[in-house]
Amino acid sequence: MYRLISATPSPYARKVRIQLAEKSIPFELITEVPWNRDTATPKYNPLEKLPVLICQNGDSVYESRFINEWVELKHPEPPLVRADPDEIILTKRFEVLSDGICDACVLVFWERARSEAAQSQEWTARQLRKAEGGLREISRLLADNEYCVSDRLTLADIAVGSCLGWLNVRMPEMPWRDNHPNLTALHDRLEERPSFKGSVPYAQVISDPVV
Repeated sequence: MYRLISATPSPYARKVRIQLAEKSIPFELITEVPWNRDTATPKYNPLEKLPVLICQNGDSVYESRFINEWVELKHPEPPLVRADPDEIILTKRFEVLSDGICDACVLVFWERARSEAAQSQEWTARQLRKAEGGLREISRLLADNEYCVSDRLTLADIAVGSCLGWLNVRMPEMPWRDNHPNLTALHDRLEERPSFKGSVPYAQVISDPVV
């Protein structure tokens, strides 16, 4: 059985959890704090970041997008990436945008955790612009479609849904629901799937990791 080391409510780890659930691949979920003194993260990832997927033979796979690609290659059924090259490219575009939004908002989250005197409003505003720009582009690409790519669930939907679910928890003040009704509809549809219901993120104390 695989083991997935995760920082909750990480949107990056949630992508892997949903993918494994959609493929009915059993795994053990292990919650870790990668900067605690007793962390085991460096043993499995020299970059000391989560998530990490540990294989049955002890090998480890790290960085969420690479884990997603690795799982698709090792467990191709049911496929969560279409075979058409243009659809593969579009899937990766959604993944890049979704991860980029999360990256920017993680920086905002930690900036706001600093003392008020130490915070940079310019820095925060720049990261929020990145996130808002990413949301606008995802909304544009999605348009009125039911799924991000073609007519069924792919890694693109998993990335976008994980991103939006995390924003609900960590950035509830962001008006993405009001600004992008098509993203709201996609999010709400995805959250009805068992794989999404089984991995709903929740807020934790400030000392817990988000990446």
